[in-house]
Amino acid sequence: MMSYLRRYFISGLLVWLPIWVTLLVIKFLVDIMSNTLSLLPHSYQPDALLGFHVPGIGVLITLVVILLTGMIVANFIGRRLVGLWDAVMGRIPFVRSVYTSAKQVSQTLFTSDGQSFRKVLLVQYPHPGIWTIAFQTGNVNSEVEKNIGDDVVSFFVPTTPNPTSGFLLMALRKDVVELAMSVDQALKLVISLGVVQPDMNQPQKKVVKKTAEESRDFPKS
Repeated sequence: MMSYLRRYFISGLLVWLPIWVTLLVIKFLVDIMSNTLSLLPHSYQPDALLGFHVPGIGVLITLVVILLTGMIVANFIGRRLVGLWDAVMGRIPFVRSVYTSAKQVSQTLFTSDGQSFRKVLLVQYPHPGIWTIAFQTGNVNSEVEKNIGDDVVSFFVPTTPNPTSGFLLMALRKDVVELAMSVDQALKLVISLGVVQPDMNQPQKKVVKKTAEESRDFPKS
């Protein structure tokens, strides 16, 4: 009897758990876009102007504002305005560092020519012989290379099942393995605790295996 109940419970959990996680993510995004209207004075918020609450109007207004902003900055005048705004923000102490960092990260992640989070790596962490998935975030500056060595890469090791947190690490490029795997496939592998394996064809597996064997020796300090 207990075995049947356990099997039914797991079967039901496999159906509802993905739905629950999907709804949580959607709710999180909707709440963020809806709360952007709270930045406006109360008298200018849609609920105050209309006299009643319209569900989803915050999401709609946020999407429209983002779209219109993209259309404006796509032309010469818009780019000049953005440049002036960046110059103003760059003169404000503390705000300058936060704004500049956020702008650089967003440009790196969302532009087609950005190199961050475009490559999936296999690295030895937290100690030699233990391998984990990581995402390359870029190359490091000369000051770091002067103390570590030439051709150093920085990468992000995500936690599971929440890949939004993790660790920033650096290593020589020769000590990491670049996988023939997309970022989406790697994220599915991390979020599923390794249950959902990427659908890789046989030639890609051979390349990864050969590269891993060549980089199996962990650098000794």
